[in-house]
Amino acid sequence: MTTTDRLRRVVVVEDSTMSSSSSSSSSSSSSSWSSSPSGPATPSYAEVLQRLGSVQKPSTGAPAYSRFINRRAGRYLAAAAFRLGVTPNTVTAISALFSFTGIALLASVQPSWLLGIGVTLALAIGYALDSADGQLARLRGGGSAAGEWLDHMIDATKISSLQLAVLIAVYRFFDFGQPALLLVPIGFTVVAAVSFFGMTLNDQLERRHAQTTGVSRRPHPTSALRSLLAIPTDYGVLCLLFLLLGAPVVFFAVYTVVFAANVGYLALASVKWFRVMQSLDRRASSMPGNDQGKS
Repeated sequence: MTTTDRLRRVVVVEDSTMSSSSSSSSSSSSSSWSSSPSGPATPSYAEVLQRLGSVQKPSTGAPAYSRFINRRAGRYLAAAAFRLGVTPNTVTAISALFSFTGIALLASVQPSWLLGIGVTLALAIGYALDSADGQLARLRGGGSAAGEWLDHMIDATKISSLQLAVLIAVYRFFDFGQPALLLVPIGFTVVAAVSFFGMTLNDQLERRHAQTTGVSRRPHPTSALRSLLAIPTDYGVLCLLFLLLGAPVVFFAVYTVVFAANVGYLALASVKWFRVMQSLDRRASSMPGNDQGKS
């Protein structure tokens, strides 16, 4: 979770209404593709790509990079993985390998333009594969609880450890002479972790509310403008930021601006999220026969 893709990362669980809106013929096609692609009926790469286009999860306000670039890249990788018979969990593991390689390089190697390219490529490929695993799971007939758990655990570790790698790099290699600047990556670690947890918790609570009340989840806005406004919170944009590692002062200045934008976004989003939870409480308490107390 993929944001933003996931951050969002961000992270949005697939909408169950997508499967119910499919025609009976596409449903039978989907079920026939849930097994490994072997035998004479193996679909071509182009056919897999076409099918993937029909099983995409809603954009749900995903930031621009995650929505327009990362998801598309993940689709091509998911199609290749399907043709090769690779499982979603294996794709998740490969994604983690790329991501944590980039994070390790960031924390251990002297900053340079070449390092910036290497870190960006490793993180961006890991992020695209993070989108591919979910798309591959849907193509094969749906994900598993174990796969979702693995994906979320890796995402949570990646999101926090990336900021801690920046902290280590600033401490070891950036000769700023201002210890207080270390508070920026420390603060970013907290904000990133809280944002990821908040979005994941929101989705789980909304899904539980829909299951217990039978009331469909309300659609979220998916406009292009909303995606553009959320760019500072986009994990993909953060990956691209490391291209500036060859100029530490410029990198850290932009990094600080992105951090400030994430703080502001989280503050505003938290208010909205709390109001959404309050509306769920009101809707649940208004259900016939519900004696739920109010707090």
